[in-house]
Amino acid sequence: MSLFAMGFLLAILQPSTGQFPRACANTESLLRKECCPPWDGDGSACGERSSRGSCQDILLSQAPLGPQYPFSGVDDREDWPSVFYNRTCHCKGNFMGFNCGECKFGFSGLSCTERRLRTRRNIFQLSTSEKDKFLAYLNLVKSTPSRDYVIATGTYAQMRNGSNPMFRNINVYDLFVWMHYYASRDTLLGGSNVWRDIDFAHEAPGFLPWHRVFLLLWEREIQKITGDENFTIPYWDWRDAESCVVCTDEYMGGRHPTNPNLLSPASFFSSWQVICTRSEEYNSQQALCSATSEGPILRNPGNNDKSRTPRLPSSAEVEFCLSLTQYESGSMDKMANYSFRNTLEGFADPRTAISNISQSGLHNALHIYMNGSMSQVQGSANDPIFVLHHAFVDSIFERWLRRHRPLREIYPAANAPIGHNRENYMVPFIPLYRNGEFFIPSRELGYDYEYLEEPAFGSFQDFLIPYLEQARQIWAWLVGAAVIGGIITALLTGIAFTCRKKRRGTSAEIQPLLIESEDYNNMSYQSNL
Repeated sequence: MSLFAMGFLLAILQPSTGQFPRACANTESLLRKECCPPWDGDGSACGERSSRGSCQDILLSQAPLGPQYPFSGVDDREDWPSVFYNRTCHCKGNFMGFNCGECKFGFSGLSCTERRLRTRRNIFQLSTSEKDKFLAYLNLVKSTPSRDYVIATGTYAQMRNGSNPMFRNINVYDLFVWMHYYASRDTLLGGSNVWRDIDFAHEAPGFLPWHRVFLLLWEREIQKITGDENFTIPYWDWRDAESCVVCTDEYMGGRHPTNPNLLSPASFFSSWQVICTRSEEYNSQQALCSATSEGPILRNPGNNDKSRTPRLPSSAEVEFCLSLTQYESGSMDKMANYSFRNTLEGFADPRTAISNISQSGLHNALHIYMNGSMSQVQGSANDPIFVLHHAFVDSIFERWLRRHRPLREIYPAANAPIGHNRENYMVPFIPLYRNGEFFIPSRELGYDYEYLEEPAFGSFQDFLIPYLEQARQIWAWLVGAAVIGGIITALLTGIAFTCRKKRRGTSAEIQPLLIESEDYNNMSYQSNL
């Protein structure tokens, strides 16, 4: 209760004026289009006096986008965050945050110079006290107002281009629900018209980096609120599961005894209220989700449409997905074939990697299987199983990165759907993060997964696979080099034979030696290589 009271007091003492930083959600900042709050440590904007950062113009990517979104200048999320702000804090070194007041992921200490590696663990490997603490933390952030952020309740045009700010307070858990909604909502075109083929967090290359940042920020907020610097999100390994084994009152809430669509009253999640689930209502009103309560969490696992998702994903399907060598391909959306991202996201068949949007595989399968709040994209983060699920999806992404060791340049630089190019900033995060910045191993971001730490055979196999794959990709060049080497060798041998024949009368002392047998072997090897 003391933590809740403290959070509530902070909320009412500070003006509701973000994910918009509270310090920038006011008329002055919006009209100036500048979000460079002072760092509390020295009172200067972005901590400039302490060399933490400075206020700078935002550099937007000019790379061309894909054809999926044919409009320009109608959605506040285009060229994020330039509709609201064109100057933000640019932090130096290992500093991070909307005012450069925090450390980058993976660093800690007063000067952000200490490396730190945390481990995410299987929820079923947690002790009873660790599991109960995690559940208590979830309940705490659901009732604690966000100190640093507010949400927008209107578009920039509805705010009269900044002269009439429309923001409101929100609790920390629902802040992340709202961010997930805001990134995936439809474009409001006026009247009753919307554009649905747009999503800044799904159906394109940014799906995995976006959710990676989402989880890191969610993890950090809990660390700050609870003071537990070692907290990490647990994951649920759902491979080959025959049912929702986390759907019990001991974990994430069991089934209601009389209404199968609700949670058991024995779980405190049964009292949670959802937000941002009525997308058609918002669209018809040309409004944003205002984060008002919309009823309890819905969940009826396993009673979903079996023709679309007959079961939970298997280990074999995950392994096939991991074998795919291309991160992205073709149109780079949900129609992409042989794309690791599209197959893991669930729009491509996990046995063939061919796009099939009538089925839901891997990541999508879990959402559909839950048959409730989790099954609607914009409001899916309302169900706390969301974070367990996405932590495991992120671990599969991590396995792929370690197995194939792609350069950052493998992430598409251009022609991806809007918001998904490598240098695009992710919507709606402030501070700003580019997609390509999180296309790197998790250890560089300060975390690992328990089941990936063990030096098992699978890990050694994962180590060898990228080199074997590279050999497979260049075998034709190797064969060609061998053929050319053989031709060169044959020519040199012929020349040597001709020279010897012409100089047969020359003494051994002065007869030139073109090539000896030992040198011939060496040359042949080098040519083939």
